[in-house]
Amino acid sequence: MCGDLEEEGGPSSLEELMCNRFILNVRSVLAEAERHPKKQPDAVFASLDKLFTDALSRALKDMQAQNPNDHYRILALLPLVFARLAGFMAAHASPQDDPLRKVMEALMHGYAEPESITPDHGHDHDDAQGHQHY
Repeated sequence: MCGDLEEEGGPSSLEELMCNRFILNVRSVLAEAERHPKKQPDAVFASLDKLFTDALSRALKDMQAQNPNDHYRILALLPLVFARLAGFMAAHASPQDDPLRKVMEALMHGYAEPESITPDHGHDHDDAQGHQHY
């Protein structure tokens, strides 16, 4: 899905595995957000949640629009783009708000988040489904 076989100049199997994991996790996050939008009482936080899912969607679409042999390379560089953006934004916040600390906390939260993502199967899980996932 992410690239071709290593012998053909494409990504290694580890790179392909990481790419596929990214694709599945993004799709799961987007599907969950669509099925169960967070009820944010604050319009600002609702807007920020939407921006997060929009950015994930855009990153996935842009990556998949490129040559499959470049998918992993793009994936590996995406954090640098978003880190640069976070730094740019943080530079415009008051130092009293401790923006660098907030950026680092968000970075660590995001780094751990994929471990808690459950794969999306296109439906909610309840007892009425009558099937199992292995």
